[in-house]
Amino acid sequence: MLKSGVLNPAINSLLSRVRHTNTLVIADRGFPYWPEIETIDISLIDDIPQVMDVLVAIKSNFSIGKVFAAQEFLVENTPSTITSLENSLMGIPITFESHNDLKQRVPLAIGLIRTGDTTQYANLILESA
Repeated sequence: MLKSGVLNPAINSLLSRVRHTNTLVIADRGFPYWPEIETIDISLIDDIPQVMDVLVAIKSNFSIGKVFAAQEFLVENTPSTITSLENSLMGIPITFESHNDLKQRVPLAIGLIRTGDTTQYANLILESA
């Protein structure tokens, strides 16, 4: 029995299939459904869990080389929300691009974890190192 780290078996299975330069999407509650990729929906209620919760939970077991996020995230959110993301990534490069361009990357991902996050444009695409 797992005693620490990510306890969700579906997320553990998904993470174990990610290889070098593969991508994984962590999405907010309003992100479109992509039938061609595995989606694990862990949304419970508004803002539980949030994208940042999932990021923090998987970081210790996921080698992140870079992150892609929507440029709109920088416009629509408070400086503290933006700083929280930057601090959570601790120097991992973030490429901000239009939300439409970000969505073009999704079909190439190994999978998507959907959260209950209501933060505007909170979606992240993690590329493994």
